[in-house]
Amino acid sequence: MRVVKYISEWSSIAKEALSQTFIVAKFLCLLHVTNAYICSPTLVFGPSMLPTLNLSGDVLLAEHVSHRLGKVGPGDVVLVRSPLDPRKIVTKRIVGMEGDRISFSLDPSSTDSCHTIVVPKGHVWIQGDNVYASSDSRHFGPVPYGLIQGKVFCRVWPPYGFGALE
Repeated sequence: MRVVKYISEWSSIAKEALSQTFIVAKFLCLLHVTNAYICSPTLVFGPSMLPTLNLSGDVLLAEHVSHRLGKVGPGDVVLVRSPLDPRKIVTKRIVGMEGDRISFSLDPSSTDSCHTIVVPKGHVWIQGDNVYASSDSRHFGPVPYGLIQGKVFCRVWPPYGFGALE
């Protein structure tokens, strides 16, 4: 009789533990789906987007819906998987869409050599706001639209910069 009571108690504890585990698993699944497909925070640092973003780092919110619906365009700040190092995500501004004619200089301090390119179908032209310290489409060419990971819509850190990006 004592063994049956002991097993009954452990059975009750095991059911409760399993129930709590399922709740945590559901929450983690929801968190993953939200982070991967809806909206995610991202830490951005470096000189390429000065003065829009800080050199020491900003925490931005990026949504992952617009680029899937084709709702990004010139002027939008986007997260892009780097064509040079696929393990990295870079933050740049879209300057041109497919079919746009883009004129650029590889060396911004010298206006002597200006190149013009038409952005091919299915590609975008991205550049950092700080043309003197940015590795972007001027160096690696137009970027396939499929490498866009998200569209930045809000800066959440530092507090004095909180709000929509311009």
